[in-house]
Amino acid sequence: MGEKVVKGACLVMGAVAGLFGEWPAALTILLVMMGVDYLTGVLVAATGRSPKTEGGGLSSKVGFMGLARKGFIMLIVLVATLLDRAVGNSAMVFQTATVCWYIANEGLSVLENADMMGVPFPGFVRERLERMREEQPEA
Repeated sequence: MGEKVVKGACLVMGAVAGLFGEWPAALTILLVMMGVDYLTGVLVAATGRSPKTEGGGLSSKVGFMGLARKGFIMLIVLVATLLDRAVGNSAMVFQTATVCWYIANEGLSVLENADMMGVPFPGFVRERLERMREEQPEA
């Protein structure tokens, strides 16, 4: 049974890698940033400081939605990759722009999580994060 699961996972991962074409370093960085963001979000919730739940704690629903958002990001990157192929961009312009934007977005989220955990920051960084939270529209 375990061998079938591993083979199935390898098949899916191979198919996904084939769709993305050559796997640039930026995609690896994006996946790492997504993982770091998710883990830091779990740490924030584990300490009871999450703004996403009523009591600030862990929630399987919130965690699932976080993973679903990460999956949706990868779908958007896949569409950008296919768009590059469709217009003949061998330089992968759309993919690169999309991936870089999401790397920056994940980085901001990691900084916000670190701030909620009490990690020290220079004052101007903390002020900008607070301003960004205030400007963020309610979802």
